[in-house]
Amino acid sequence: MANPASYRPLPGEIPTDPGVYRFRDEHGRIIYVGKAKNLRARLNSYFANPAKLQPKTFAMVHHAASVQWTIVGSELEALQLEYTWIKEFAPRYNLAFRDDKSYPYLAVTMGEKYPRVQVVRGERRKGTRYFGPYTAGAIRETMDTLLRVFPVRSCSLGVLRRAERSGRPCLLGYIDKCSAPCVGRISTEDHRDLAQDFCDFMNGEAKRFIGTLEKKMAAAVAELDYEQAARLRDDIVALRKVFERNAVVLAEETNADVFAVEQDELEAAVQVFHVRGGRIRGQRGWVVEKVEDTTTAELWEHLLQQVYGSEDGEQGSIPRQILVPELPANHEQLESWLAVLRGGKVAIKVPQRGEKAALMGTVQANARQSMVLHKSRRAGDLTTRSLALQELQEALELPMPLLRIECFDISHVQGTNVVASMVVVEDGLAKKSEYRKFAITGEAAIDDTASMYDVISRRFRNYLSEKAERAQSMPGSGSVDPAAGSGAEANKAKFAYPPNLVVVDGGIPQVNAASRALAELGITDVAVVGLAKRLEEVWVPGSDFPVILPRASEGLYLLQRIRDEAHRFAITFHRAKRGKAMTASVLDGVPGLGTAKQKALLEHFGSLKKVRAATVEELGQAKGVGPVLAQSIFATLHADGAAAPEQAPAVNMTTGEILD
Repeated sequence: MANPASYRPLPGEIPTDPGVYRFRDEHGRIIYVGKAKNLRARLNSYFANPAKLQPKTFAMVHHAASVQWTIVGSELEALQLEYTWIKEFAPRYNLAFRDDKSYPYLAVTMGEKYPRVQVVRGERRKGTRYFGPYTAGAIRETMDTLLRVFPVRSCSLGVLRRAERSGRPCLLGYIDKCSAPCVGRISTEDHRDLAQDFCDFMNGEAKRFIGTLEKKMAAAVAELDYEQAARLRDDIVALRKVFERNAVVLAEETNADVFAVEQDELEAAVQVFHVRGGRIRGQRGWVVEKVEDTTTAELWEHLLQQVYGSEDGEQGSIPRQILVPELPANHEQLESWLAVLRGGKVAIKVPQRGEKAALMGTVQANARQSMVLHKSRRAGDLTTRSLALQELQEALELPMPLLRIECFDISHVQGTNVVASMVVVEDGLAKKSEYRKFAITGEAAIDDTASMYDVISRRFRNYLSEKAERAQSMPGSGSVDPAAGSGAEANKAKFAYPPNLVVVDGGIPQVNAASRALAELGITDVAVVGLAKRLEEVWVPGSDFPVILPRASEGLYLLQRIRDEAHRFAITFHRAKRGKAMTASVLDGVPGLGTAKQKALLEHFGSLKKVRAATVEELGQAKGVGPVLAQSIFATLHADGAAAPEQAPAVNMTTGEILD
């Protein structure tokens, strides 16, 4: 028996979306399929305390060797996908959890004189339209809501006959949940048309019915029949509430493979749903390393060739339709090649709207989750992180292990609002509590090299200052009470211990600037490298040639992750600072006038121009402004240089003439 802890996913790896999960044994066979509104909460319940699980569940989690999941767009999609896979794979541990009944369907008995809407299970009957499957609670709620708009008969045959004999409808007829054909309130033909409308709505024609009701509501409003308009409005709300487009199950005749991709500069995660007979029969996924520069169209061409042209591919596995988000390169030739392999016509298409586009959105969500899962596992795996740190240490020929790495990045727009960021990685994992932001002004903001020199100098100058203060505070002899100053010292310190490696975003100029800053401070035990974006080259000080790490190197991947995180952190700070600068006001220079009082002042007078024109007494009438603050505001607004600029002369834009 396997230990569930050996294959338990990390909590952060599991999405919180609705979806379907499946447990597999050591041979890859599916032994259990389940659905969940929140995949993370449901899967964590299996691993939190296995000893307290029910005997069957306990046996299942110890029999399994892996767990996988597929996210979908809604709970309804999760149920349908769960049902499809249970029926397809017959997992041994799902049999015990059934209630000896099949999933419920919504059925309309069009073969009867008065068609009836009902919830059914079991075998299908001729002359009856079926919709579903649904959950027991959802199907009852759906049926109850739709009967408000389509009051089709839903009573049993006995109740129908009793109503015909008595000439009085049942309760549903009195509360307008049935059109009561049994007592002649509606003709047989009209009731059958009503049942057909019910079926058309369930088949996905909701827009037609909602549009018709909206027109009727508008007509009722035009005739001032507001009660009828209100009833129609409630019907529209009911239809919109019930209708939930099924993005998983397509038309019954649909046989297609639906692909989607999530990619970055180095890797691409591809997912495909195999749809057969309108239902998802399988799912596959790949993570492809981009070993060469290719366009998305070329990526799809290579992928389809490998998927359908591999020697181990199953015969007959090529469907009639292949749906991709972008046509592959040479798609016409690719279609001809696939047609020969299939023995029939194959069409490669890009869905633009409708059910297929919605299903592709679901596949795209799975591809995105696959990429996130791949990156988190690759970054979080202890072995991978150790390998990355070891590769970096060996490639850079460093004598010490890289326990702590700091990365710096500069962000600005044409030299304005220059800022820098510092991100920290310890043991290969980000330590966000020690991230730092720097605002750069003056001569240091001239260019990136000057900014980098300033930031490195400030970071390590602070470190040296704090180190000296700690040395002075330590007594020369005797014992030290750890609780006597550790808290204050920790709160006062801005930086922790120095890194083993400093990474700068840039090439040799930025590297030399950082190295010069460290040398001037007398720091010689911190290595410096730069990562240039264009070719992902690693530059070291005093070298004419960069260090080239292999594309598949875990060390390069770690440097890229750190660099990208520093860039994200810097640009976030830059945008915040730039936004604040764009909303700066002359009132910001008034001592004692904060944001709340500025807002109250502007609300009181209506504009800055009126605030400037107000007297001290009038300023004092604003909320929160006393006599002293009013005098300060008046003095600031009327100081030299704070006066309103003279109005520019009017200019004739056609002739350029200055007008008096």
